[in-house]
Amino acid sequence: MTASPATRDFKNHDLVADISKPGVRFEKRPARLPDGSVVPGLYNAWITLDNPSQYNSYTTDMVKGVILAMRAASNSRDVNCVVFTGAGDKAFCTGGNTKEYAEYYAGHPQEYRQYMRLFNDMVSAILACDKPVICRVNGMRIGGGQEIGMACDFSVAQDLARFGQAGPKHGSAPIGGATDFLPVIVGAERAMAACVLCEPFSAHKASWMGILTDVVPALKVDGKFVANPLVETKQMVDDYGRFSFGEPKTGEALKEGKALMARGTVDLSLLDAKVEELCAKMLLTFPDCTTKTIEELRKPKLEAWDKNKENSRAWLALNMMTEARAGFTAFNEGTKEDREADFVLLRQKLAAGESWVGPLHDSIQPRNKRKAS
Repeated sequence: MTASPATRDFKNHDLVADISKPGVRFEKRPARLPDGSVVPGLYNAWITLDNPSQYNSYTTDMVKGVILAMRAASNSRDVNCVVFTGAGDKAFCTGGNTKEYAEYYAGHPQEYRQYMRLFNDMVSAILACDKPVICRVNGMRIGGGQEIGMACDFSVAQDLARFGQAGPKHGSAPIGGATDFLPVIVGAERAMAACVLCEPFSAHKASWMGILTDVVPALKVDGKFVANPLVETKQMVDDYGRFSFGEPKTGEALKEGKALMARGTVDLSLLDAKVEELCAKMLLTFPDCTTKTIEELRKPKLEAWDKNKENSRAWLALNMMTEARAGFTAFNEGTKEDREADFVLLRQKLAAGESWVGPLHDSIQPRNKRKAS
């Protein structure tokens, strides 16, 4: 006789008994039907990057924590969806922890190569999760944060959030997923602009580009929600006939927007409601059919990711001897107003044949730009 589910002795398929790591929270929250009522015995797993003082940038331990948490959520028989988010309302994630990069990994390619094995496993853990993964974008999703966010199946954002890559501006290349996922999601030309120019863009523009499932307001003024007042939230046509949506306001409109921002407070209740709504919709589907559908739809991202992740890891490790070492040091030691190396001086020195082995690294740091001025 087959044992009933209530008495069956299940095997544990988790890799370790204790999945907790500093900087990552794992919790199960009751699953709800669309009317808001709790479903007994079913949950949504919330995985939260908890490093708000550093904009939820992930340390080595946090990367391990995400891998273990994704695996645990995938194995949990009572979990409906995974919600991947960050603590606070400033950032979902801004990528790797630049302090750790600059002070430990810079100049040590063998160490960074091992770290990148963990990073690759984190992205793969998201793409391999047996449950739908929703990125709850509670704030900035920049650099590696954008990459792990795009590895998720759905993204729902509050509209004050900003998106974008940072690689070529800070000594790296966005080959931790952006160069794989963005062409699939938004097309080659927009991917090129996002990855090379490193110009952040708004949640409204991200939605227009096709990166988000949904976007909701988060600014509350006089008790009412208002759309992000710093960007155009209606489709506009400029003097050249180009469409503009989600672009930053300028002039008097920007001044008025900043004044409205100063009067308001950030409230993420609409974001939470939208995430719960999405989880509830998936609760009312056949679980294996949903998993298979998601697995099939992940294939374009997975194909690109699996093709490139290992040679990307090797290049990123070697780059820690040159541009990454310089870029991460500049970001870590520079001021809030100036965290970029002197790109022009670097190009001039390289054109003149100067070697990276020597004073070149120190000469292009922000502190020397300040001395020159």
